[in-house]
Amino acid sequence: MVESVAASPGIPADPGTWRRIPGLVRFAGKATTVVGMRRAGKTTFVHQLRRERLAGGLAPENVPYVSFEDERLRGLDGSDLGFLEDERARRFLNARERGPVVWHFDEIQNVPGWETFVRRLLDSGGTEVVVTGSSAALLSREVATSLRGRGWEVRIFPFSFEEALRHHGEPVPAEASGLVGAARARLEGFFRNWLAAGGFPEAQGLDVENRVRLLRDYVDIAVLRDVIERHSVRNPTALRWLVGQLLGSPAGLFSAEKFHRRMRAEGLAVSKDTVHELLAHLADCFLVRLVWMESASARQRMVNPRKAYPVDSGLIAAWERVGRDNRGHALETAVHAELERRGLGVTYVRTPVGREVDFLARTPDGTEELIQVSAEVFDPAVAEREIRGLVEAGAMFPRARRRLLTLTGEPLPLDPPPEVIVQPAYEWMLEDSGSVAGPLGGPD
Repeated sequence: MVESVAASPGIPADPGTWRRIPGLVRFAGKATTVVGMRRAGKTTFVHQLRRERLAGGLAPENVPYVSFEDERLRGLDGSDLGFLEDERARRFLNARERGPVVWHFDEIQNVPGWETFVRRLLDSGGTEVVVTGSSAALLSREVATSLRGRGWEVRIFPFSFEEALRHHGEPVPAEASGLVGAARARLEGFFRNWLAAGGFPEAQGLDVENRVRLLRDYVDIAVLRDVIERHSVRNPTALRWLVGQLLGSPAGLFSAEKFHRRMRAEGLAVSKDTVHELLAHLADCFLVRLVWMESASARQRMVNPRKAYPVDSGLIAAWERVGRDNRGHALETAVHAELERRGLGVTYVRTPVGREVDFLARTPDGTEELIQVSAEVFDPAVAEREIRGLVEAGAMFPRARRRLLTLTGEPLPLDPPPEVIVQPAYEWMLEDSGSVAGPLGGPD
């Protein structure tokens, strides 16, 4: 991805941090649909795509951008949008001769019937389309329905560890495993700070008080706009209890049935079906991510609790009320986010004797990796337990690579089996290759 390009009319100043997106951003004949939780940086990413096309030789008039948050465009429906194409063609008569026209529509879900207009643009030839929307309003399944297979999803997450380093002007080591002394200590210190602060762009550099206030506002807006208003939720009290449970117990097992019983014990009337619906809505808006237990049996997956993770580790500290040390939960949450960022299928594993391995990650081609995450692994009893879980799960999945991710680079208090890779999580996150996901790619 191009690292910088001079600002051009209609494009905000370069924020300095370019996103690295696994896989293709553009796919011929399809609209790029940019999705993710609110405030994760979707609009900024779209402007970065525009800069990239300008750097590639397209003229500014060939990369138009329209925000449907603009109050002057309220009240439009899909049948009205043709005026945009007509007006651009009138102003720039020879634009098509200078290359493709790449439309960028922000918050287009505010316009009923938008998908018909976008399909017509795609069918006209010589035109590309990028659309964004609030996370729950432009989900992949809705785009697939609306565009009839003409959408190509790109997910935007809060800053990864590498992106956070670059955002703060910190050097990104080519080989983090080779760092020693002060250089390693500095990287580990930044990693700890990033786990606590999280990766939302606006939260970077804020003091704790204002960061907590900002992140709690993000949650409130997502709950109100993407769940309550969108799905006409009639029991907001139960929803807020559910949000508190999920964000207050990060990386924990969650049973909708147990939560339902707790609500009834508290005198809150809510059906079990409603609990399942609310949980799905929170996952759909990317506020929480749900991980199923690995099983070949659909029934076993359904009856066992799921693990619930906030979309970003910064939300943990923002929701903590009793001052607990949540480094372990933050570390596990950050690893899960990285696995999702790399586009992997993720489940958790329970061994026959009841031990748990945090993640079984699979690539689309079937490559498997068992990943255990621990911030306290330097306690001999903890180290022995975590490694034993990996060994037992390895017997269940003999083709899987086995990896133990730790908070720091300190050596373990015992020698792990040769088949178990032990490394600090920040080294794994900064690897361009050698992980189960392979290299992180950018736009084609």
